[in-house]
Amino acid sequence: MDKRHRASLFRERLMEAMTLKGVTKSGLSRAANVDRSTVGQLLKSDHARLPNAQLTADVAASLGVSTDWLLGLTNRPETPGDIVAAALSLSPAERTSADEQLLEWHHEAAGYKVRHVPATLPDILKTKHMLEWEYATVQERRLPEAYNAMQDQLEWLSSGVSDYEIALPIHEIEACAAGTAYYKDAEENIRHEQLKFIADQCDQMFPRLRIFLFDAHRVFSSPVTIFGPNLAVVYVGQCYLAFREVERVKALSGHFDWLVREAVVDARNVPSYIRSLLAS
Repeated sequence: MDKRHRASLFRERLMEAMTLKGVTKSGLSRAANVDRSTVGQLLKSDHARLPNAQLTADVAASLGVSTDWLLGLTNRPETPGDIVAAALSLSPAERTSADEQLLEWHHEAAGYKVRHVPATLPDILKTKHMLEWEYATVQERRLPEAYNAMQDQLEWLSSGVSDYEIALPIHEIEACAAGTAYYKDAEENIRHEQLKFIADQCDQMFPRLRIFLFDAHRVFSSPVTIFGPNLAVVYVGQCYLAFREVERVKALSGHFDWLVREAVVDARNVPSYIRSLLAS
């Protein structure tokens, strides 16, 4: 970049940052520990000189912006630390799914496809009886919250605002049907009602709801949800890791697409597969 153009851009961005922060020349001079006249020189339209590195750093720190942004090296005004913090954040995850943050993320992704790999069966498709069994060891007040949250998410899904794809290990469906592993203590009528509900919802909401079953012996995934092109969330138990950096979201989207390509039961065949398990 030409020196005069960079100096002009520096002046424009300096004035922009001062306006956004509500900082005057006097205020900036005190914060940066320089004379008021020095700040005045930086803002003069006929002044084509750039400040030295020390002054640039002090001014940037005082205004909470990056020196790279002031100098036209990036279009992101945040400091590097703030950019990293925004790209990866931690959000608490309660045992109950009545976490308002989840529904906020769904609303944020309105109009985009949501891709989801659940930890067990998809929370958004769980029946009340299944939730009662799952939350038997959790405080009773949590169950109504969890059920209401599921209903809110299911209504959002039914509205058709966003398409929803779910990749699920086939052993999760098989264990629920047989009453083994995670579902060994759940009564048969609860398990079969749950699977029938999933099959019915797949039929009723296809193609905006698509479930793919993959073989965990061949491919594997941690619980993850990709809310459109700008947010991906990995569930780790007590918290969510939320990624907002575009390349990371693309990478996790590619991971989900891999699960779909490797699916052993396609979305069109999931309802009939579930019903065949129930029949046998």
